[in-house]
Amino acid sequence: MDAQDVGGTVAAALRRRLTGKSWTEVKRLCTTGKVRLDGEVLLDPALRVQAGQRLELRPTARKPLTTPAGFRIAFEDAHVVVIEKPSGISSVPYERKETGTAMDLVRASWRHGGKRATATPLYIVHRIDKDTSGLLCFAKTRLAERALHQVFQRHTADRFYLAVAHGEVAAARIESRLVADRGDGIRGSTQHRDQGQEAVTHVEPLARLRGATLCRVRLETGRTHQIRIHLAERGHPLVGETVYNRDIYRAGRPQIAAARLMLHAALLGFPHPVTGAPIELRTPPPDDYLAVLESLGGSLGDCGF
Repeated sequence: MDAQDVGGTVAAALRRRLTGKSWTEVKRLCTTGKVRLDGEVLLDPALRVQAGQRLELRPTARKPLTTPAGFRIAFEDAHVVVIEKPSGISSVPYERKETGTAMDLVRASWRHGGKRATATPLYIVHRIDKDTSGLLCFAKTRLAERALHQVFQRHTADRFYLAVAHGEVAAARIESRLVADRGDGIRGSTQHRDQGQEAVTHVEPLARLRGATLCRVRLETGRTHQIRIHLAERGHPLVGETVYNRDIYRAGRPQIAAARLMLHAALLGFPHPVTGAPIELRTPPPDDYLAVLESLGGSLGDCGF
């Protein structure tokens, strides 16, 4: 770049050289990763140019992969892909036009790696809540889908969660029948034995925190919001809970503020759907989870990692 460019924006420097290009087109070259400044990818078209800098245009460069913090492909082969899903991301689209889901993150990762993102199907075999982080599995073939569907339907997969719940939580085996509406408009347990679905949750306290308990939770069944409901109905709603927390307000008890739901799918184990070989994956809680945990006096070591 020459003296005329110094002090101006990268977009202005590009437009001087790319006659016929509009400002929108020039800015898009930057935001899609087509521009290098001193050899590094430049995404900000408003960056000011300094003397001696070198600008390079690479029209065929791929758009950089931008994924939320906490996303990673933990395991993948021809039949299965397991990811670490961040909190706040839906497992699958719940509306036809919904984007930014875990499935979209997988395809974006494939695309960035040079694979045809839509050539390989993704089949849903289980879900975790939008506000829960951790391990989530998809099948890539119909054969794997059928086998994994049986694994999760029969509750033979190993699933352990790390949960931070209000109060002093004791070890327990919690069993109830869950319904979509317990009578106040939200999911919960019913006393009617002929209604709802059986749900069994095993809770093991790991560490006492300030006003809360870090727990290791194992699912024997896998119902919607099962852990959240069972702990809340015991008087111990999860920290960060926004739905199953009414009893805390009714009792006038203080609720610990948190930017996210403190529930993390830390372990997932299942037999490979084709070979039968055991697969066991573990992932520590992400930074946003650890920040809340540490604010309550806990640590990553308390989680067993």
